Amino acid sequence: MATRRRRSTSCSFMAALILFISALMASSSISATPIQSFEDNFNIMWSENHFTTSEDGQIWNLSLDNDTGCGFQTKHMYRFGWFSMKLKLVGGDSAGVVTAYYMCSENGAGPERDEIDFEFLGNRTGDPYIIQTNVFKNGTGNREMRHSLWFDPTKDYHTYSILWNNHQLVFFVDRVPIRVYKNSDKVPNNDFFPNQKPMYLFSSIWNADDWATRGGLEKTDWKKAPFVSSYKDFAVDGCRWKDPFPACVSTTTDNWWDQYDAWHLSKTQKMDYAWVQRNLVVYDYCQDRERFPKLPWECSISPWA
Repeated sequence: MATRRRRSTSCSFMAALILFISALMASSSISATPIQSFEDNFNIMWSENHFTTSEDGQIWNLSLDNDTGCGFQTKHMYRFGWFSMKLKLVGGDSAGVVTAYYMCSENGAGPERDEIDFEFLGNRTGDPYIIQTNVFKNGTGNREMRHSLWFDPTKDYHTYSILWNNHQLVFFVDRVPIRVYKNSDKVPNNDFFPNQKPMYLFSSIWNADDWATRGGLEKTDWKKAPFVSSYKDFAVDGCRWKDPFPACVSTTTDNWWDQYDAWHLSKTQKMDYAWVQRNLVVYDYCQDRERFPKLPWECSISPWA
């Protein structure tokens, strides 16, 4: 029933969302134009022989087998902006497989890193994918949310985006906000919102059958390998980092992604976000009193402000 209700209202929601983003981007002299050349924007991190491109170079495929997965990262770091990629996830039996699309201030999982995560948790054939998002500040995460989706992410490409400014982080799926993570100036020593360190953008595929599917109960079926996720249409409109301190950091409000309308959800975005909250949230660390008898401070900040 929720799916049918969603279909009946999604056209008007999505049209308004697209108009909103288009208007914001039109106000900037720079737009987030998809850049098709992989070599211009990314480096392969490991296992180059598990990476392929389409004949025209516009689709990039990452594969996982029993030997290894693979991954890539942007050549440049950014601090604040709009980051977007189209993904088609591993189809069929993908239990234990994690496709990651994330931003991180370090090349490795260092103890002081900042990180903004999309992780797509595979499942048995016929069971839905789960999206896990997480936020790290100075090496501390444990801020997981999990959502189901209103479509099959293995059948076609869908757009996954991050809006990051000093006021909020918003995780979007096909322009629909599924998670809003707010900053606050009421905390003297902010230990929860990543706003100081520039980040690379990464994508990878890897085996995580010790935890990814039903808490590790479902293991990866290697007879189904290789597992392949596909990417295209990377787009970024952000402040590219240049040591020691790029000029754009002090002028980000010249850009649509750090102007007032990007500091809050629009009325239409709030409607979509409310629908997601009612229907698609699987887990929210801010509701987990068993894990956090005293909830983290950021859980008190309203995403609606």
